Amino acid sequence: MTSSKDSFGTRAVHAGWVPDEQTGAVMPPICMTSTYVQDAPAQPRNGFEYSRTQNVTRFALQDALADLEGAAAGFTFTSGMAAIHTLMLMLKPGDRIVAGNDLYGGTHRLFTKIAARFGLIFDFVDTTDPAVLASLPSDTRLLYIETPSNPLLNVTSIEAAVKGAKRVGAEVAVDNTFATPALQNPFDFGVDYIIHSTTKYISGHSDVVGGALLVREEGKKEDVWFHQNSAGTVNSPFDAFLTLRGVRTLALRMERHCESAQMLAEFLQDHSSISKVIYPGLASHPHHAIAKDQMRAFGGMVCCELPGGIPQATAFVKHLRLFTLAESLGGVESLIELPAPMTHASVPAAHRRAIGIEDGLVRLSVGIENAEDLRRDLEQALAQVS
Repeated sequence: MTSSKDSFGTRAVHAGWVPDEQTGAVMPPICMTSTYVQDAPAQPRNGFEYSRTQNVTRFALQDALADLEGAAAGFTFTSGMAAIHTLMLMLKPGDRIVAGNDLYGGTHRLFTKIAARFGLIFDFVDTTDPAVLASLPSDTRLLYIETPSNPLLNVTSIEAAVKGAKRVGAEVAVDNTFATPALQNPFDFGVDYIIHSTTKYISGHSDVVGGALLVREEGKKEDVWFHQNSAGTVNSPFDAFLTLRGVRTLALRMERHCESAQMLAEFLQDHSSISKVIYPGLASHPHHAIAKDQMRAFGGMVCCELPGGIPQATAFVKHLRLFTLAESLGGVESLIELPAPMTHASVPAAHRRAIGIEDGLVRLSVGIENAEDLRRDLEQALAQVS
C-alpha cells in the first residue's frame, strides 16, 4: 500500500491495487465477466451483481486515478466524451454552464449540438481573463475549463476560477488531460470535478480509448455513480487493464514529454519559417507565470503557426518522417495535426478565427523519441516548405 507521503512516481506504480489475496497476482486480473452468481435472490456475493455496475479491473483503475488526483472517488468511461456527457447528465434544464472559449472541438460539439437541446445554457468566454472570472453570471451552475486548453494551450488560473465560481455558488470542472496529475492537481485549488481523456497521456500508448471523471467530495460520489450506471457509459475491463498499465509509467513518460517539448518549442521559436510558437514553458507565452505557478512542468504539447496557411502547413506535415499525421495525442510516438481541418473542424470557422485558431496552426504531440531526432525531422520538413 502506498502512502500520501510517497512521491507521485511511486504512487503511479502501485496505486489502486495490492497483490490478490487468493492468487498473489501482482497486477489486477482482466475480469471478463458480464454477470456474477448470487447466493440467493437479491443477495449478491460481495456486492457484485453485474459488470456494468461492478468490475474488479475497472475498480482498480478508478482507485488508482483517485489516488493520483487526490480524489474522494474516481469513475472511468468508454471515452473522455462519455465522461463529460455523464457530467452534463447530472445537470438540469435551465442550468447555465460557463465554459472556456478554447475547447476541444468534440467538447464544443457536445455542448452546442446535444446538451443544449436538452435545455442547458452555455456561455463561451475567455477564462484566462481575471475580470471574466470575477464577474460570472449570478445563475452560473458550472464553470468548465481546460487548462492548458486544446489546441491553443491557454492557461487559466485555477485559483481565480474557483474564487470566481464560489462567489456565485457555482461548481468548477477542470479538464486535466493535457497536464495529467503528474504535472497539475486541480483539487488542491478546490475544484469540484476533474476530467480526463485517459486515451491520451494516462494510457500513453495510443491503443485504448477511455475517459475519467473524479470528484473531490465524498458526497458527490453517489450522484456520479447513479448517472454512470444508468447511462451505461463504463469502459470495458480490457480497456481498464490497458489504461492502468499505462498509468504505471506515467511519471517517467511525462518527464520525457516535457523535456523534449521544451527543447522543440525553443527550436521552433528561433526558426525563420515559423510565425508563432505557443508553449506554456516559453517566457513569451502570455500565461507563462500562471503555468509556472500551478504546474510542475509545462507538458508535451506544442503549437506553431506557418504563415502560408493550410497549404503550407499541409506540405510541412507531409514532409515529416518521425511525426505521424494523426488526431489524438499523448502517446509514446510523436503525432502532428492541423486543428482547423481536423480536430476542430466541428467548431464554426468564425469562432475558430475569433479565438485564434488560424488555418496555419499546427499542433504537435511530442513523444518520447530522441529529442534531437525529432528536431532534425522538423528542420528538414521546414526546409522543404520555406
